[in-house]
Amino acid sequence: MAAGKEIRGKIKSVENTKKITKAMEMVAASKMRKAQDRMRSARPYAEKVRTITSHLAQANPEYTHAFIKADPEAAKVAGFVVVTTDKGLCGGLNTNVLRAVTQKLKELEGEGVKSQAVAIGSKGLGFLNRVGAKVVSQVTQLGDAPHLEKLIGPVKVLLDAYSEGKLSAVYLCYTRFINTMKQEPVVEQLLPLSAERMQVEAGAHAWDYLYEPDPKTVIDELLVRYVEALVYQAVAENMASEQSARMVAMKAATDNAGNVINELKLVYNKTRQAGITKELAEIVSGAAAIGG
Repeated sequence: MAAGKEIRGKIKSVENTKKITKAMEMVAASKMRKAQDRMRSARPYAEKVRTITSHLAQANPEYTHAFIKADPEAAKVAGFVVVTTDKGLCGGLNTNVLRAVTQKLKELEGEGVKSQAVAIGSKGLGFLNRVGAKVVSQVTQLGDAPHLEKLIGPVKVLLDAYSEGKLSAVYLCYTRFINTMKQEPVVEQLLPLSAERMQVEAGAHAWDYLYEPDPKTVIDELLVRYVEALVYQAVAENMASEQSARMVAMKAATDNAGNVINELKLVYNKTRQAGITKELAEIVSGAAAIGG
């Protein structure tokens, strides 16, 4: 029964793997709920900053921040903020967003636009290094909760370069959380801020404010905070998508392990039955030979 012993070993191995994937599924489900709460709680802050900034921009049309207007004399270089995960085992989450980034890079390259990138997450950093992209800054190992202070430094490199006219545009690449079963890769323009982002709702009351020290300084600070909030929101969405994708992937792995175990048990039972039948046949043949 050497074959039967080997099959029992495979069954034991797959059962151990199933225990691991089931545990990872439960951990991901727990982290997913926390990540979703964090993602949803960040949305009102970004929306409030956007509303106030829009009101200020309309109240002071004589001043337009660099983040709002496109500079025709800017260098033909685009910046990318690529948000991915630090760990794998989350299905095609990273593959999908990196495929979208590759498509955008090729599109800009065809237009004669060079690129440089900020990598948020180990998977994106490894990808950008492999394709030979210029990585100007990076941040990895963010943990289960993103911290704005860790993101500000790397992203500020691109924001300052855009303000100085060294970049013509900045793109934000991440995975948007739709629901537990669906996550969508997104490559959207971060800078210059689109008119849709800065538009005040129709019929909304146009507020005026008291400025300290002056409108220009307030608008400058608020726009920087708004862009940082957009990056933070993207990272929070990506983390919620990561845990959802990992939970689904580990559930599929657990179910698949169960199917493999059932198939192996069937093969084991057939092998065992064949061995018993063979032994019975030998006993009967031996008894017939002695009796003859």
